[in-house]
Amino acid sequence: MIFQDRAEAGRALAHRLQGYEREPNVIVLGIPRGGVPVAFEVAAKLHAPLDVFVVRKLGVPGHVELGFGAIASGGMRFLDSEIVEAVGITNEAIEEVTAREKRELERRERAYRGGRSPLSVEGKTVILVDDGIATGSSMQVAINALRAMQPSRLAVAVPVAPVSTCRRLRPQLDDLVCVQMPTLFRAIGEFYEDFSEVPDEEVTDLLHRNTQKPAGFSS
Repeated sequence: MIFQDRAEAGRALAHRLQGYEREPNVIVLGIPRGGVPVAFEVAAKLHAPLDVFVVRKLGVPGHVELGFGAIASGGMRFLDSEIVEAVGITNEAIEEVTAREKRELERRERAYRGGRSPLSVEGKTVILVDDGIATGSSMQVAINALRAMQPSRLAVAVPVAPVSTCRRLRPQLDDLVCVQMPTLFRAIGEFYEDFSEVPDEEVTDLLHRNTQKPAGFSS
């Protein structure tokens, strides 16, 4: 199954999450940028508030596509000790990359919310949404960070992720919902006809449109 775009993937995912329509205090969090169009469709179906949960990969200097860890909203950091040891990253380099990505994380949070405070997740049912999961390292740090914020339930929902990654993450969650779990997996983009980059302006617009919905979030 190939999704036309993230909006179609979000609608397919929302269909799998219909059971949450009956639950009170549901919050949907989208991981920017690509997870937000997917999360918007989920939030619309569930009549739930939408917010962003920013995660930034920590890339190996000189090979930024290779992540040695990640940071997330709330100050949580995850380091992959195997990669750190394998490539010989110094502590100074780790802190330098972390500081740079923290600045970008904070910039995005300010830009997307426009001065609004983040939604409180304590005691709520949180559905964390992305447009897909590959290795799961960024999702891992997001899970760790959200657990520290004490939601009553934590679910991860994505249109596509390899079955091996789902098996590894599932025990840490109250629920994991995935439309497709292929055994053979190379890249998230292979499951989308349109996997073009989502601009900051689209993220901001979707968050604004969610807050303008007339339907009550308690329904």
